[in-house]
Amino acid sequence: MNQALWVAKTGLDAQQTRMSVVSNNLANVNTTGFKKGRAVFEDLIYQTCRQPGAQSTQDTQLPSGLMIGTGVRTVATEKLFQQGNLVQTHNSMDMAIEGRGFFQILMPNGDMGYTRDGSFQINSEGEVVMSNGYPLQPGVVIPEEAQTIGISQDGIITVQLPGQVDPQELGQIQTADFINPAGLQPIGENLFLETAASGAAQESTPGANGLGQIVHCALETSNVNIAEELVNMIETQRSYEANSKALSTADSMIQFANNNLAR
Repeated sequence: MNQALWVAKTGLDAQQTRMSVVSNNLANVNTTGFKKGRAVFEDLIYQTCRQPGAQSTQDTQLPSGLMIGTGVRTVATEKLFQQGNLVQTHNSMDMAIEGRGFFQILMPNGDMGYTRDGSFQINSEGEVVMSNGYPLQPGVVIPEEAQTIGISQDGIITVQLPGQVDPQELGQIQTADFINPAGLQPIGENLFLETAASGAAQESTPGANGLGQIVHCALETSNVNIAEELVNMIETQRSYEANSKALSTADSMIQFANNNLAR
């Protein structure tokens, strides 16, 4: 088989993967706390016909070699954790982290999940939960008779109860950070899981030890830039077309050679 066919095929696969990543970014442009991804590629092993620096004669060396590439492959779909814009919602249960850090969420299987989505709600038992019902950790229960809810920059939750002058403190939100957030595993539902690549979760008070502060009554929007993604989509389309042309050209060359041999 003509090697160019295989090389062009790997290029088509790579650009198809990049288009999937770009499409996912655009699909989540309005997802709270979403972090965009990017496809990372590397070239495949080279076939070395002449080694650079090899002896060409007894007294001379080859200044360059003859090495033929075998294509490209996708090695990662990396998440980029740049800060998204903060928008005021005037909803007392909405929170955003301005800076590094993740909210800690207890999942149904007992594992700890991590999210940047601060659009919390209250369930029938007064617990602070995500929109899917998973509770915030450490757990906080809001009294039914609470009139107002306040959340400080360092995560202290207070409520104003009827007949009381001073607000009542209910607890404090603890956020977590990772030495390598890009190593977290996205599992959907705006959640990430800890992995060996991310390192262990480092829990701390918001605003301390390099963690971001809590912004009350606000949400962090997706960090997807629509204009940038549209440019990436055009680049991907052109690259895909070029690889398709290379595949078609290599096939035409094979047909030309076969027709000449058949004569």
